[in-house]
Amino acid sequence: MTCIGMIVPPAAGAVPPEPPQLYPDIDFLSVGLGIPEVTPEGFNQVIGRLSDLAGELRAQGAEAISLMGTSLSFYRGPEGNAEVLEALRAGGGVPATTMTDSVLEALAAVGARRVAVGTAYTEPVNAALTRYLTASGYEVTALEAMHLQTVEEVFATSDADLIALGHRAVSAAPGADCLFISCGGLHTLPVIPALEAAHGLPVISSATAGAWGAARLAGHSGRSPGHGRLFGI
Repeated sequence: MTCIGMIVPPAAGAVPPEPPQLYPDIDFLSVGLGIPEVTPEGFNQVIGRLSDLAGELRAQGAEAISLMGTSLSFYRGPEGNAEVLEALRAGGGVPATTMTDSVLEALAAVGARRVAVGTAYTEPVNAALTRYLTASGYEVTALEAMHLQTVEEVFATSDADLIALGHRAVSAAPGADCLFISCGGLHTLPVIPALEAAHGLPVISSATAGAWGAARLAGHSGRSPGHGRLFGI
């Protein structure tokens, strides 16, 4: 069975729920960064550990490695994301990707150009995301945020909270051709079909696109029917 290693923000290092739910035919393992808070200051405290953690995952049998934190890979811009990839590849010696790269690939796969965005983030992180998406050729037609600062707050977000966030973002963005929900800790898998049905748009989320991108990196098709448009491509 293919083995994918994931570096996740929480210190506990548990495998996120989405990858094994989407791809039961893949073996996932993970290690935790232990970010103190979901802010640039918090990210700066742990970003230097990526190479060592990639090495740990490779030693445990990982055949590919993904950094499963969107803001961790976009907050310093495209150059910062490139540095993250370099650290992962140098430390792990296997193919590597980031959640940001997976999101961009997913947006391209569904043909998105004008994106309504919903996030868990505070304003400095929202600004960094907007800059990154714009630099990557996407128009952010609206951005709605929950202004959460801790991992605990992110994990406490309910399905109802996520559906409300998605509705706000799409309502604020007439003409959007996609909804993107950003933050890998938001467990969006249960709400994507409902949001797609409500708005007639593809819904890309960090958590699910991250799983999709990691699976494809390891040679999987990425398909997982019943979980939204991305997973039928």
